[in-house]
Amino acid sequence: MRILDRTWPTHAENLAGDEALLDACEQGIQGTEHGVLRFYESSTPCVVVGYGNRVAVEVDMAACDAAGIPILRRASGGGTVVLGPGCLAYSVVLPMDAHPELATITGTNRWVMERNRKAIEASLGRPVAIRGYTDLAVDELKFSGNAQRRRRRSILFHGTFLLSMDLGWVSGCLPKPSWEPDYRKGRPHTEFLVNLGLSGEIVRIALAREWGAAGGLELKLDGAVSLLVEERYGRPEWNRRL
Repeated sequence: MRILDRTWPTHAENLAGDEALLDACEQGIQGTEHGVLRFYESSTPCVVVGYGNRVAVEVDMAACDAAGIPILRRASGGGTVVLGPGCLAYSVVLPMDAHPELATITGTNRWVMERNRKAIEASLGRPVAIRGYTDLAVDELKFSGNAQRRRRRSILFHGTFLLSMDLGWVSGCLPKPSWEPDYRKGRPHTEFLVNLGLSGEIVRIALAREWGAAGGLELKLDGAVSLLVEERYGRPEWNRRL
């Protein structure tokens, strides 16, 4: 597995980057045949809704617009998240034949989440639990949310790790979600989320070790990223679909 530690200049490009990696793996492009582990961290906050989310329900659009916080949509499922400094985003792109568990959505969730859980627990020195479908939590407090997108021959599994982010952005941008896992028990964002207090470098090293990822990915993606931004991630009709 190769590592791509790259943050593009814009939020739209970073979301497009994940899909461009998935496309490359689906096409069997050299460098992706054994999978890719990507990291990025946004320098400014943004809201990212899941593919099927209704923006008007899941996001306080007026508050985001007033604060100048952009609202974008990713191509995977799952709920709405806020990205920003202190929130490390990661992506795992794999050919579907890399492991038998990847044949199903449930198997993929279980297999990927257990590897991430082990990596963080070893670095944190405290028990880490998989909660809901694809959350990681310590003491019933969520610090990581995840989602996947599947193609015919490859998958994208991506998510975030709260390390030291201003959680006030979450409370300011997102109302109570329309769906929540049982373990949330109706708690507001401020009582449900937690920062790990680990550095981004520690988490990068831990995940790379657990995934057996090493060496940089030499793959030209800028053209594909630009096209995806033009066609999808940069378009209001995609991002703000109500």
